[in-house]
Amino acid sequence: MKITTFSAFRGRNYRLYFTGQSISLVGTWMQKTAVSWVIYDLTHSTFMLGLTLFASQFPSFLFSLLGGVVSDRYNRFRVLLGTQIASMVQASILAILILAGHYAVWEILSLSVMLGLINAFDVPARQSLVYEMIEDKKDLPNALALNSSMVNLSRLIGPAIAGFVLEKFGDGTCFLLNALSFLAVIGSLLLMRLPAYIKQVHTKNAFGEMREGLSYLKKTPSLAFVIVMLGLISLFVLPFSTLLPVYAKDIFKGTASTFGIIDSVIGLGAFSGAIFLASLKPGSNLKKILAINTLIFGAGLVLFSHEGNYPLALVFATVAGFGMMSQVTVSNTLIQTTVEPNMRGRVISFYAMAFFGMQPLGGLLIGSLSKWIGTPDTMLAEGIFALLIGLLHFRYLRKQALKKQQPVPALGEQNVQVV
Repeated sequence: MKITTFSAFRGRNYRLYFTGQSISLVGTWMQKTAVSWVIYDLTHSTFMLGLTLFASQFPSFLFSLLGGVVSDRYNRFRVLLGTQIASMVQASILAILILAGHYAVWEILSLSVMLGLINAFDVPARQSLVYEMIEDKKDLPNALALNSSMVNLSRLIGPAIAGFVLEKFGDGTCFLLNALSFLAVIGSLLLMRLPAYIKQVHTKNAFGEMREGLSYLKKTPSLAFVIVMLGLISLFVLPFSTLLPVYAKDIFKGTASTFGIIDSVIGLGAFSGAIFLASLKPGSNLKKILAINTLIFGAGLVLFSHEGNYPLALVFATVAGFGMMSQVTVSNTLIQTTVEPNMRGRVISFYAMAFFGMQPLGGLLIGSLSKWIGTPDTMLAEGIFALLIGLLHFRYLRKQALKKQQPVPALGEQNVQVV
């Protein structure tokens, strides 16, 4: 069977999921853009931008392991449906506050914490359920790449729409549209025809299953390496997005639309990278692609950091977006296609911790560092760190290749390590 760029769309369930999630994610990116703009407009503080990221994602770090256990122990469909309804409630409360015109920074931060807690249970369930949506498991890598294209296309569209809506209709409209967008994904979930849920007997309690997940990860160092590298990228590099309002408002002397455009071209680069991944032939060396794209990510940030020419800066931002995409998509694909089905939720929870958990800590770090050395030099440092991570990937791949080349010693040989 020939695998095409859109082969995962053969399945009805995945088509429904992709459609509903695409609409919802556009609203999510509109809200993210609006929150960053509102916070910076109220405080003019890069530290507060970092704190906002911290508030929205650190709860995911704290509770992701529990979310992974819940995903493995209970009906993932019902867990995901519940988290999507909870997310709609959170977005609705935020919209009401903003539209009423009586809101403070602490209220926005509190609702961001609420969203982070919801996502701790949402991500493991959602990522694990994709596996169950795909009838032909050969289409799974393609589905995961299309998921990334969906996320990054929404990142391209959402901020651009948000910039326009912020200027023409105000921030409250952005939050209201996000709340309404959840109706699409909830509707798509209810229309799915998934295999009947088979309840499994669990002999261990939740904490025992958490330890079991950690033990499994220790026994699979190739997965552990991918997750650790993603954690480092999330801590030191991905929080570069918290600095974008500073570039839009202070460096390029722009408006909310300028911010939306910068965020959108990063999404354009990431979307292009996701389509590139979806077009890869089965058996492609994803680990090597991840290493190369990490270097591209770093180079894009280095070039963007001190570029004063706005159009050229947009080009470099697009390059950075292309490389950034692989950090999440390839890591997720390597995990999903390698992990044992009964461990999927728990291993994905470690992936979620690395991705969502490290970013809020990094947001505080990057926000503080930018106040000390300035925004452009901070962005430059992030790009250099991404280049170093890319080189670490190549070093690991070379070590793995050398191990495979070493012959297994004959029986009776002494003092020789079997690899």
